[in-house]
Amino acid sequence: MSSIDENKAFVPVRIAVLTVSDSRSLAEDRSGQVLVERIEAAGHVVAARTILRDERAEIAAQLRDWCAAPEIDVVISTGGTGLTGRDVTVEAHRDVYEKEIDAFGTVFTIVSMQKIGTSAVQSRATGGVAQGTYLFALPGSPGACKDAWDEILSLQLDYRHRPCNFVEILPRLEEHRRRK
Repeated sequence: MSSIDENKAFVPVRIAVLTVSDSRSLAEDRSGQVLVERIEAAGHVVAARTILRDERAEIAAQLRDWCAAPEIDVVISTGGTGLTGRDVTVEAHRDVYEKEIDAFGTVFTIVSMQKIGTSAVQSRATGGVAQGTYLFALPGSPGACKDAWDEILSLQLDYRHRPCNFVEILPRLEEHRRRK
């Protein structure tokens, strides 16, 4: 079973938070605020935060910019993962991914099923990697952000988590670019 190895030092990661919404402002962004509070409480750094409209090209451009920024290790977006015509965050993420973390969406669905039952099928949460940066797309509800952080990301973004975690392999995400 998984556990935290207290003999290892905590390693903070730098996380950017993107809220995708046609209607919210920073002051009204409850989901983004949930993520910011949890990121900081865990000891990580909020490296950037913004809100963008539900526009696929704009979202993908912001993701690419953050992936290219050496001061950002992880990007977490909230909003735009549903089934409506304006929900394009998942497509924007996949436009950027070099590798998809297929099990992230599956594990998120399992966590969600325990909270909201079969309504979990309406979420298209996803995760991936691009340019040595982790990217995660979460639904736009504060509850979904709490669930994803508390049940998945807080553990996988903790270097002390065993048997494995995302932080320990972060330096190796671009090892293929260093090969001769």
